[in-house]
Amino acid sequence: MLMRTPASSHHAQRVTRKTWLLACAVGAVIGLVATASFSLFVRRTTDSHFIEGGATVAAVVIFFATYAVVAIGKLPGFHMDRAGAALLGASLMVATGLLSLGDAYRAIDIDTIALLLGMMIVVANLRLSGFFQAVNNWVVPRAGHSIALLGAVTLVSGLFSAFLVNDAICLALTPLVLDFVTRLRRNPVPYLLAVAMASNVGSTATITGNPQNIMIGSFSQIPYVTFASVLWPVAAAGLVLVIILIALFFPAEFWTRERLRGEAQAARVHQALLAKSLLVVLITMAAYFAGQAPAKVALIAGAFLLLTRRVKSEKVYKQIDWPLLLMFMGLFIVVAGFEKAVLTPDSISAVSRLHLDQLPVLSLITAALSNLVSNVPAVLVLKPFVANLPDPERAWLAIAMSSTLAGNLTLVGSVANLIVVQLARAHGVTIRFWDYAKVGAPLTILTILIGVLWLQTAG
Repeated sequence: MLMRTPASSHHAQRVTRKTWLLACAVGAVIGLVATASFSLFVRRTTDSHFIEGGATVAAVVIFFATYAVVAIGKLPGFHMDRAGAALLGASLMVATGLLSLGDAYRAIDIDTIALLLGMMIVVANLRLSGFFQAVNNWVVPRAGHSIALLGAVTLVSGLFSAFLVNDAICLALTPLVLDFVTRLRRNPVPYLLAVAMASNVGSTATITGNPQNIMIGSFSQIPYVTFASVLWPVAAAGLVLVIILIALFFPAEFWTRERLRGEAQAARVHQALLAKSLLVVLITMAAYFAGQAPAKVALIAGAFLLLTRRVKSEKVYKQIDWPLLLMFMGLFIVVAGFEKAVLTPDSISAVSRLHLDQLPVLSLITAALSNLVSNVPAVLVLKPFVANLPDPERAWLAIAMSSTLAGNLTLVGSVANLIVVQLARAHGVTIRFWDYAKVGAPLTILTILIGVLWLQTAG
C-alpha cells in the first residue's frame, strides 16, 4: 500500500485549488453569456436599451473569452486549443442571436480560406517530393564557414517564406536544419533562430507569405505586384539584420576561422513529383504577378497537384493544418458578431481619435496587439477601423508589415516561432526565452522602424 507524503498531499491540494478556481472562472464566463443570451431571447421587456445592453455584454464576453484562449494557446485545464476556442466563440455568437446562421456564413472570408488551403497543398507536395531535402544537400557542402551557413539558412527560409506560407516552411526546414547542424557539430540554437526569424521577415514581402497577409490581401484588394513592390525592400533589409544580429549575439559560434566540412546525405527525391510541383509553383508565382486573383490561382494549383497517380491524397491531407483553417473561420464569425453589437459609429469615432492615420501610431498599436492576442486576431480587430482612414491601402500595408515583424519580438510572438521551438524540443534542443528575446527584441524594433520610414517615403 502506497502512503501519500505531505509533499504529494500539498501538491494535490494546490492542483485541486487551481482546478476549483478555474472552474469558477469558466462558470462565471458561461453564466455571463447565459445571462446575456436570456436577455436577447426573452423579449418580454419593452426596454430596448436593456436588450441592446444584453447584446453588447454577450458580444464583449464572447469576444474577449475567445481571444484570451487564442492568446494563451489553449483553455487551461481543458483539452481545447485555439481552433476549438474559435469554433466555440463562433457558435455562441449564433446561439445568443447576435448573428443569424446566414450572417455567420457570410462573415467567413472564403478567399482567405481558399488561398491558405491551396498554398498548403502546394507546400505539402514540395515536402513529399523531397524538395527541401534536396535544397539541404545542395547548401550544406557549399557552406565553408559558419557565417556562410547562417546566411544560407536565413536566405532559404526568408525566400521560400516570401512566396509560400511561412508556417509550412518552418515545418519543412526545422528538421533539416537540426539534422545538418548536428552532423556538423555546431550549436543548433542560432540556426534555428534564423529559420524562425527569417521566415517571419521574409513573409512580409508578399500577400502569400503568411496567414495575416493573406487576409489583408483579401480585405484590401491590393494587387499582388503592388504589395510586393512596396514591402520587399523592408523584408530584404530585415533578412540582412537577422544575419548581423544573430552573429553578434552568438560570437562563439560565428567569430571563428574554423572551416566546416559538411557532406550531402542520400535523399529520397521523387523526381516526377518534384518536377511537377516546381512547375506548378513557377506558374503560380507568374500568375500572381500577372494580376490574377491569388485565391483562385492557389486553389487551382492545389487541385491540379492532387491529380496524380503516384501519391495518395491522404498523404497530402495529413500535411495540411486543418485546425488553422478552422480557427480562421471561427475568428471571422466572432469578430463579425463583436463588430455588429459593439462597434457603433460613436465607438469607431472614438477609436479614430487615437490617430491611426499616422503610420508610427498604427504600427505601434498593431505590434502591441499582435503580441497580445497574436497577429491574425490583431488584423481582424483592426479591420473595422481601416476603412475610415484617409489612405486605407497604406494603412493595410503598415498593418501587414507591423503584424508580421512583431512576431519576432518574443518566443511566442508567432505560430512560426512555436513550430520551430516545439520541433526543436522534440529533438532534444531547448530554445530558451532569453536566447530568442535578446535577438528578437532589437530585430523587431529595427525592422518596424525601417518599415515605417520606408512606407512614409515610398508613397
